This record gives sequence, C-alpha cells and structure tokens, in this order.
Amino acid sequence: MTNQAEFNVDDFGIIAWREEGLWRASRLSNTRELGSIMDQLKAQQGDNGSLALIAIDEEFFLIATCIGREMQMMLSDVTYAVEYEIAADVIDALDLPFPEDDDDPQPGGDVDLLADLGVSAMELEVISDDLEMYPEEQITSLAHRLGFGEQFDELYDRN
Repeated sequence: MTNQAEFNVDDFGIIAWREEGLWRASRLSNTRELGSIMDQLKAQQGDNGSLALIAIDEEFFLIATCIGREMQMMLSDVTYAVEYEIAADVIDALDLPFPEDDDDPQPGGDVDLLADLGVSAMELEVISDDLEMYPEEQITSLAHRLGFGEQFDELYDRN
C-alpha cells in the first residue's frame, strides 16, 4: 500500500528522457521525497540525462534534471519552503537562504536548467510568475514546449 508521503493525490509528477532521439516519459512514483526523486532521475537516464516536472498541491512546481551525476533543480516559488518539506529540502540541497514568512514569491534555484533544451531562464521565470495558471498547467506548458507534450498529456489524463 502506498502511503501519503509517497503519493499525494493533489500532486502530479513526470520523468522524461530521450532515447535514440525520441522522448519517453513515465509517471514519478514519489513527488514529495527529494531522495526518491533524485534516485528515479539517476536510474532513468537516456541519451542526455533525464528531467522531472512536478506540480505540488496546486501551489508550486519543481523541476529537476540529472545528467550523469550532475543534478540541477529549481522551484517556481521558494516561499513554499515555509509550508512544504519538499520545497525546504530543495532549498537546503541548493544551499539557498531559507525564505521568511513575509518574503515575496519568487523562483529559485537553477532557473537556467532547461536552457540546453530550448527554454531560457527568462522564459522559465515568466512561466513561474504566471499567477493565472495552476502548477499543473505550467508544467503541461513546459512539457509541450520541450517536445514531449503528447506523452505528458497521456500520463496526466490517466491521473
């Protein structure tokens, strides 16, 4: 039986990688434990590593990439580290200052982590700042922008 810490019904996470030039994707089995996310990324490296797109509780999203042993991560809003352990773990892993309760929302971490895939840091910050979109919509937009939107949609529809 899966416990609440491993799988939260309000979360959605996908891991994507390229094999022989084609995108492949599968659902992340755990969206709230950073060690598990990192293990899943390391285990599923394709031609040029792997990446995870994770929406947490209709509040914020997390992106993580792994190429070889190199991990990069970013949060759409670092202020959620005050409320969510997964966000606090990312802040800690990236050695970022822990946010205060009255800090303004802002993305944090390696905001250029998708630049090699065609999404600039500025584009990622714009998506992060879009208060009209839910995190699921933001990561859906990123999946389509990156070229694996069809696989993402198929997995999300099964959610």
